[in-house]
Amino acid sequence: MSFLIRVQLPDTPGTLGAVATALGMIGADILSVDVVERGGGVAIDDMVVELPSGRLPDAVITAAESVEGVEVDAVRPYAGVLDTHRELELVEEIAAQPASGLSVLVEGVPRIIRAGWAIVVSVSEPGVDRLASSSAAPEAPITDLPWLPLERATILDSEDSWVPETWQELGTELAATPLGKPDKALLVGRPGGPMFRAAEVARLAHLAGIVAVVLDG
Repeated sequence: MSFLIRVQLPDTPGTLGAVATALGMIGADILSVDVVERGGGVAIDDMVVELPSGRLPDAVITAAESVEGVEVDAVRPYAGVLDTHRELELVEEIAAQPASGLSVLVEGVPRIIRAGWAIVVSVSEPGVDRLASSSAAPEAPITDLPWLPLERATILDSEDSWVPETWQELGTELAATPLGKPDKALLVGRPGGPMFRAAEVARLAHLAGIVAVVLDG
């Protein structure tokens, strides 16, 4: 079974290799690695790791953290490998079928930033409108979006009063970015974490900006 693990590690030569060696000692196979953020002498990496049958994910945490200075932020099941070039493919797909562009967007974004789901929302006179939802998006109604209009991409407080109780129970981390105009936004959720990093939010904003131009065109 494959797992996505997010690790914080010293941004020094050899550290990632040491983590790979430690994981290899428990029979884990690293399928892919993506650098999420780097700065201040620390790197945040996402790894997709395949474990042999019968091996528990806790073993991944123990092995990785056996390397000095390494901390595991989160471990969760994951299908496939990391692909850092999907943005272009998604934009091309949206451009090819703009009439269903929002639906294509919400299905594609979770794969790109490793979120659980995505929703396009807007505010109108009657209340909150869901313009598109990914297949994995929760069905809990959203009755208020006090953070709209939104001027820039941001990480949202997942314990705020507008957040549905079921989202809070799952420990859902949230981020949002404007989609073309401040009163329409792309909202993404990551049940169980890990928290969104600044680099991921910037990536989300960049993608939304390109898609908004494509859809307006």
